[in-house]
Amino acid sequence: MESNYICGIHPVTDAVLGGKKIEKVLFKQGMDSPHFRNLMELLQEKNISIQFAPIEKLNSLTRANHQGVIAFLSQVDYVSLEEMVAKAIENKKNPVIILLDGVSDVRNFGGIARSAECASADGIIMPAKGSAAINAESIKTSAGALMRIPVAKVSNLREAIFYLSQSGFQIIAATEKADKNIYDADFSKATAVILGSEDKGISKSSLSLANELVKIPITGVTGSLNVSVAASVVLFEIVRQRIV
Repeated sequence: MESNYICGIHPVTDAVLGGKKIEKVLFKQGMDSPHFRNLMELLQEKNISIQFAPIEKLNSLTRANHQGVIAFLSQVDYVSLEEMVAKAIENKKNPVIILLDGVSDVRNFGGIARSAECASADGIIMPAKGSAAINAESIKTSAGALMRIPVAKVSNLREAIFYLSQSGFQIIAATEKADKNIYDADFSKATAVILGSEDKGISKSSLSLANELVKIPITGVTGSLNVSVAASVVLFEIVRQRIV
């Protein structure tokens, strides 16, 4: 598990109030007390991911007296959406940003980050709730790319898509539901690519905001690619179009 964590309701509350960067907070199932409810409200206010698990899960993570609460500290410094977009536009004529809609597996997330950094993407945006954590496993899978590429967590992905659109980005959703394949799309402009989870894909609300839907042509029986592999295919088609 992550090596950096804080246990107990009061220490976790103090850490959040003190501005510590919290990745997520794990609670024992069935907890209910005034202190617990206060902490829950604080975490929701700060858009910090919350999960519940059996007591056995918490006990397996630490021998410390966790009191039913374990907070995991972020291993990277997140940037704001506004900061990411401003720097991307400042540094590059036609930047590329990746939006992850429902990608929760840390290995897939790490693989996407590795490909994104290799393709010189300008950042990754994902929802604060329900997304993969940046932990030792995701950082290792990314080959350290997560320490180098900007990552932003947002409370509302739709609002982030609106902001990118208003900032001059075309919004491209990579989905098997598309009729157009990625090789017929124009990636020469400032582009934000939406990728969804393997089980549910991109949400309808995100799809509705896309300027264009594109798919990777699949000729085999399996019918779909792992999301991290799909990310690589899309990212390096962008690279190909821009260097030829």
